[in-house]
Amino acid sequence: MSVKKYAFKAGLFAALVVFPLLVRDTSLAHLIRSAGTVGLAVLLALGLNFTLGYVGLFDLGYIAFYAIGAYTAAILSIHGWSFWLILPVAVAVAAAIRVLVGVSILRLRGDYLAIVTMGFGEITRLTINNLDFLTNGPKGLPRVGEVIRPVEFFGYQLGLDPSNTDFYYLILAFIALAAVLCRRLEDSRLGREWVAIREDEVAAELMGLPVARLKLLAFTISAAFAAAAGVIFAHWERFVTPESFVFWESILIVAMIVLGGMGSIPGVILGAVILAGTPQLLQAGAEFLTPYLGAGFINYRYLIFGLVMVLMVIFRPQGILPSKRREAELTQKEAGVP
Repeated sequence: MSVKKYAFKAGLFAALVVFPLLVRDTSLAHLIRSAGTVGLAVLLALGLNFTLGYVGLFDLGYIAFYAIGAYTAAILSIHGWSFWLILPVAVAVAAAIRVLVGVSILRLRGDYLAIVTMGFGEITRLTINNLDFLTNGPKGLPRVGEVIRPVEFFGYQLGLDPSNTDFYYLILAFIALAAVLCRRLEDSRLGREWVAIREDEVAAELMGLPVARLKLLAFTISAAFAAAAGVIFAHWERFVTPESFVFWESILIVAMIVLGGMGSIPGVILGAVILAGTPQLLQAGAEFLTPYLGAGFINYRYLIFGLVMVLMVIFRPQGILPSKRREAELTQKEAGVP
């Protein structure tokens, strides 16, 4: 990494650390919670990037493992478990389920895989919605008289600060760890094997790569990221309901990766920030511009958002910050190079 890139990343991280301290006592304090919500989206997008970005598996049921992590955390916390014990257990549960699902469906490719994973996501949500004895169904957890325990860090309870600064820093720490892990894996032999499978699965298998095992590993790692995000979400909101894990959320995460640049860590982060943050900015902008443009303007904010997405797909299909390898692949295809 060049000195300039290192300095830029260090400066950006320092700005993110200082940000809540600058706004927490101002009228912009609500932006801390918005930034935390965007941070969870970044964590989810980094996880899905293993399957969609590195291996090229079109997964539309990813949000199911976010739900599994959140509900595992809620159930265990209600029974007295601490956050730091719940985290590895929830990750292990999600990974185990992902392995069981992956063994049976990873023989499929393309649209067929997308349809099956979409079905699994919906089945998971409906199962949670109907298991009243365990999940309290559509009413969510915790039940009346129950409570999700707060996160404790060396005796300090997170969540007592109404500005959400505590959870902002927790999410930022997880994103930093996730980004470092993603970078190490991307630059490793394993990462290159994943990319080889994405470029040509048949050729990779003929070269002796254990394609099925490598695809399953990427599939499992992505579930671990989603489960970790779900554990944080459950402890932050202190309430979970099936309506937080609908199919639209999976579509949105896929869009984040495509927009930012498949297989590119900076691109995925940027795509998540744009797609998770833009609706909130449009909402704030609509409230500001309503006195000038009329009350009907607020009804068009998602039309503007969708138009920007369509233009992006037409004029820059490789994403805003694509990986060099992915950009070369698309350039070769456009030029008709086999």
